[in-house]
Amino acid sequence: MRTNQRAIQSYGDVKNTTGVASANNVQLIQMLFDGLLESLVVARGHIVHLNISEKSKALTRATRIVLGLQGALDFEKGGDLASNLNELYAYVTRRLFQANAQNDVAAVDEVHGLMREIRDAWEGVPSLVPASSRPANLMN
Repeated sequence: MRTNQRAIQSYGDVKNTTGVASANNVQLIQMLFDGLLESLVVARGHIVHLNISEKSKALTRATRIVLGLQGALDFEKGGDLASNLNELYAYVTRRLFQANAQNDVAAVDEVHGLMREIRDAWEGVPSLVPASSRPANLMN
């Protein structure tokens, strides 16, 4: 439940909050990644169009989401996977700061690619859980 609460707090500025209260952990993580990817696309557009103020807002939002994902890691249950994700999220946070400081489109693109791969991996998580042990909202 603690992980669920941290994920909900991290969700913060993601525009579409419908379903957050009833979402399971997998759905929350997927929504966080969706918000992160959206923020990166918006930030890239603002860099290209030299809209520095809005770029900063979008990258700050992306950074908050990454920090929320990082804070929700369970090192006890997650073992090496949690440790590897922790390192990845730390790297991504550094790249986002660099992108913001230097208006670096390549850094935004790199982070987008990395986070897209992780988001795509989360798509398969519900199919890994046996149907008999899935919560009702995962079975739809």
